[in-house]
Amino acid sequence: MTEAEARPQRLHVLTVILRFIKRAPSTLVVPPLALGFAGKEFHPVLAFGAFGAIAAAVILMTFLDWWCFTYRIGAEEVLIQQGVLRRSRRSIPRARIQDVSIERGPFARIVGLALVKLETGGGEKEEAHLDSVSVAEAERLRALLRSHTPAAAVQAGDAAAPEPAPERRTVFAMSLGRVLIEGVFGFSLVWIAAIYGGLHYLGEILQLDWEELFGEAQRVAVARFSIVALVLVAGLALLVSLVAGIVRTLLRDYGFTLTHEAGRFRRVRGLLTRSEVVIADRRIQLGLVHRGMISGRLGWNSVEVQTLGGSTDPSGRQGLAPFATKEEAAEVLAATPLPTFERVGLRPVAPAHILRSALRHGMPVALVFAIAGWFLPLLWWGLLLVPVPVIVALFQRAHHRYALRDTSLQVMRGVLSQRDWVVPFDSIQTLTVRQGLLQRWLGVATVSVDTAGASGWHRPNVSDAPLDAALALAEALAAKVD
Repeated sequence: MTEAEARPQRLHVLTVILRFIKRAPSTLVVPPLALGFAGKEFHPVLAFGAFGAIAAAVILMTFLDWWCFTYRIGAEEVLIQQGVLRRSRRSIPRARIQDVSIERGPFARIVGLALVKLETGGGEKEEAHLDSVSVAEAERLRALLRSHTPAAAVQAGDAAAPEPAPERRTVFAMSLGRVLIEGVFGFSLVWIAAIYGGLHYLGEILQLDWEELFGEAQRVAVARFSIVALVLVAGLALLVSLVAGIVRTLLRDYGFTLTHEAGRFRRVRGLLTRSEVVIADRRIQLGLVHRGMISGRLGWNSVEVQTLGGSTDPSGRQGLAPFATKEEAAEVLAATPLPTFERVGLRPVAPAHILRSALRHGMPVALVFAIAGWFLPLLWWGLLLVPVPVIVALFQRAHHRYALRDTSLQVMRGVLSQRDWVVPFDSIQTLTVRQGLLQRWLGVATVSVDTAGASGWHRPNVSDAPLDAALALAEALAAKVD
C-alpha cells in the first residue's frame, strides 16, 4: 500500500451539490410555512430573501459535512471520521470486510459518482457507506479491499503467491421480456388508492376544486350508470394497477443478474438506480421458495434467502431469483450451501388444525352477519359464506407439512400462495413451543423457529402439531443445534 493510499481522503466534491439537491425540497417548503405560522401574507421580496438565506445556510452546512468527512484505508483497518460539532471516529478491521457493493442512483450516474457499501456481515446498521465517490475510486476501493491479506498471514508466509482471480459464473439472469412478465403479476389495487391520495394532495396544494372540474362528468356518469359503465371503470382500475406494477418491477429488476464466485453471490439490478449487492455463502441462514397465487400455478417461483445482515426489503430477505422456472429455482438453490428441499416424507400437522382454523376465521364471519342481520335482514344471506373458511382450512392442513432431514428442518405451507422453507440446524437461534387457549383445548401446539436476521411476517413455524409431537420436534431440533 502506497503512502498516498494511506492518507485520509474526502468524498467527491460534487457530493456537496448532490446533497444540496436532495435537501432542496425542504428548503423551498420552509419559508411559506414560516410565513403562514407568522400570519404574514406572501411577499416576493421577503420570500426570495428567505429562500436565499436558507439556501446559503444549507450549502454551508453541506460543505462543512463534506469537508469533515474523511476516510483512510490502512494496512489493517478502514478509518472513517465525520461530524462538524460532534466528531465521530469509526474503525473497521479490513479482515471483517467481506466485500464492497456499489450502487448508482439516477443523479449519480449522470455525474459519474457511486455509493460504496462495505459489507461487514454485522447487519445494515454496521455497514459503512461512502456516498459519494467517483466510479474509478469505487472500483479502486473494491479491488483494494478484496485483495487484502492479513498481516498475520504475511508474517507466517502464507501469502507467498497471489491466488488466481476466482471464476465467476452466472447462476440466474432475467431478460427484459421476463421482467415485463413479472410486472404483469405484480399489479396491486393499492396503487389506485395511492394515485387517488396523490391527486387529493396535489389538489390541496394547488387549491384545485376537483368537484367543479369533474362534477359535471360525474353527474353524467351517474345519470347514465349501467353495467357496461361499471365494467369499464373496473377495467380502467385494473389497467392502472397493471401499468403501475410493470413500471415498479421494471425500475427494480431491470437487468437482473445473479453470479457466484469464491463463496459469494453478486446481484446486480435496477433501471434508474443500479444496485450491486454481495451475499456471502456463510451469511445465508435459510432458504425459501415462494409460488404466488396465479404465477405459481403457471410454473413461476421466487427464491429468497435469509441472511445475517437481513435486508431492507419488506420481507426482510434477499431475493436471489424473483421470477424463475422450477428448474431455474432448483439451480439457484443448488448454488447455495443449503440442502435440497424434498417433498417426499413430509408429515402433516394435526387434524385439529382444520377445526382451529375454521373457528378462527369462520366465527368472526358468522358473528358479523348474524348481528348485522338483526338490523338489515338482507345480510342474513352472508351466513352462506361461513362454510368457506372451513373449506380453506381443509386445504391448509393438506398443504402444511414438515420433516426433520439430516441437516435441516423443512416446512411447507400455504394454499393459494405456497412457501417451501429449508432451515439448516446450525442457523436456528431460538425455539419456542407455545399454546393458545384454543390450542390447549385441542391438544396441539405451535413450534416457532427463529434465525439470525429474521424479520417480516412469514416464518418457518410448524402450527398445530400434536402436543407430544411438537415437544419431540423442539427437543430434536435443540439436540441438533447443540
